[in-house]
Amino acid sequence: MNKIVVLYKSKYGATKKYATMLRDELSCDIYNVADYKKVLFERYDCVIFAGAIYAGGIAGLNILRKIYENIKHKKIIILCVGASPFDEKAIEEVKTHNLKEDLKGIPFFYARGAWNESGMTFKDRTMCKLLQKMIAKQDTVSCEPWMKELLYSQGKVCDWIDKKNLLPVLEYIRIEQQEV
Repeated sequence: MNKIVVLYKSKYGATKKYATMLRDELSCDIYNVADYKKVLFERYDCVIFAGAIYAGGIAGLNILRKIYENIKHKKIIILCVGASPFDEKAIEEVKTHNLKEDLKGIPFFYARGAWNESGMTFKDRTMCKLLQKMIAKQDTVSCEPWMKELLYSQGKVCDWIDKKNLLPVLEYIRIEQQEV
C-alpha cells in the first residue's frame, strides 16, 4: 500500500486538521468529500475516509457508500472525529448505526476533535443545548462518559485535536504496508 488518499468531511475544522496531519505524516493526497468526483481513485491503493460524528451519524458517509462499489477492492479505513472522549461502548454504537452491509468490516478508528458552541450553527447549538438540559436532569452516576463530558464542556472552548490520536491509524497503515 503505497498510494493513499484521504477523503474528508469537516464542518467545523477538526476533521480537516486530522486529514492535514495524515497528509503530512503519510505524504498522501487529501480531498474534501465535496470534491470526490475529481479524485482518480484508480491511482490509490488505500482510501481513508474521515468524517465527524453528529447525532450518532458519520458526516459524509453517504459519499463513501456512493463510491464503495468502485473502490471496494482497495484498502479502506474510516476515521471518525468527535468531541467526546474515547468510549468503547459509544464507538460500538456509532459503528453499529453507520457501518451496515458492505461497510461493516471496514477498519474503524476514532480521534477526539474540538468543541466550541459559539462557532456552531444555530441549529447545532440549539440541539446541543437541548441535549445538555436533558442530561443535566439525570443523576450523574447514571450518565455515560460522553454525557458527562458534554455537560463539562458547556460554554467552554475545548480543543483535543492531537497527532497522538492518529497513532492507531498510522500503526494500522504501517502494518498493512509491511504485509504488502
